Amino acid sequence: MIETDRLILRPWREDDKPAFDAIINTPAMMEHFGGVRPRADMDALIDRLMASQDRDGHTMWAVGHKADGKLAGVCGVRLSGYPGTGVSDELEIGWRIAEEYWGQGVAREAAEASIAWGWANTNRPRIVAWTNAQNTRSWGLMLRLGMVRRAELDFDHPLYEVGDLLGRMIVYSIDRPA
Repeated sequence: MIETDRLILRPWREDDKPAFDAIINTPAMMEHFGGVRPRADMDALIDRLMASQDRDGHTMWAVGHKADGKLAGVCGVRLSGYPGTGVSDELEIGWRIAEEYWGQGVAREAAEASIAWGWANTNRPRIVAWTNAQNTRSWGLMLRLGMVRRAELDFDHPLYEVGDLLGRMIVYSIDRPA
């Protein structure tokens, strides 16, 4: 578990699934992920995150907001595992923060805590993140976190049709501090 001034990042629980679907599976949240998905897809995502926690000891964790006790989203680090891409063996950071917390620095606070955890608990030389070029909020946060663009690592996400702009991932990274 990671605790910041306003947040708690923790492993997922089965009973998080309804709240996750409610806050993440909205038109605005899913704009850059192909649109609203069936609830079963959201549950399967949580299942994969729980499996990566069990397997690797880390994942993109549930983000709880201390002040109101609500699930605020997801953030953390995991092994990417996309064979055939330039990021197949990278430590990936990712986030999705509920609309009600947008513009409050919640994603940045969670991401900074996740990066610090990655440096303290892994020996990885860098942490990477990706999104599609249209997701300016996401790559804007990558820049604010001190990440730099790594065009040589860009890839087509295997969950999208080849040529789908939503699946064309642009990659950023941050190197381990000296």
